[in-house]
Amino acid sequence: MGNSKSSALSKELLEELKLNTKYSEVELCAWYQTFLKECPSGRISREQFESIYASFFPDADPKAYAQHVFRSFDSNSDGTLDFKEYMVALHLTSSGQTMQKLEWAFSLYDVDRNGIVSKNEIQEIVTSIFNMISEEDKKNLPDEENTPEKRADKIWDLFGKKENDKISEGEFIQGVLDNKEILRLIQFDKPQKVQERLKEKKQ
Repeated sequence: MGNSKSSALSKELLEELKLNTKYSEVELCAWYQTFLKECPSGRISREQFESIYASFFPDADPKAYAQHVFRSFDSNSDGTLDFKEYMVALHLTSSGQTMQKLEWAFSLYDVDRNGIVSKNEIQEIVTSIFNMISEEDKKNLPDEENTPEKRADKIWDLFGKKENDKISEGEFIQGVLDNKEILRLIQFDKPQKVQERLKEKKQ
């Protein structure tokens, strides 16, 4: 009897996640069962997170990007994600309100967590995104953004920054809100593929 409790989501957490993500109660409970199967300890390590992420991108190498995503969601820096951190991660990376998503995007790009983003950090994340683009899709990229360096340069120019400038969170969010082109360049556009995979996993 004591066991059934641990495999059920607490009411408080359920309410909080219903409020903060797009998932329904039924979906959250199904996710939780899957989560416990994969992670009986109730926590997910970076390695586990990477392998789950990798299963969404069989034709690419998402490891570097998954590490950055993991870092940005490991809010207490303990090297694991609990179910709440994990669900918020899934929600924000697949949908999420614009403002929440932009705050998360900033934390993704702020690799060293010092509250500002440098051009090198932009290039580091963009490079990890490029690893996930299939060779076929890379052929279709426009010339001025078909390498991580070119894309990072383009983002930096759109923010109106000089080589050694830095971007604060406020500037980052404002820049993206003012310019849809930046938003397109800083994210990995393939939600369809991930969404389909996630749906299959839930069934």
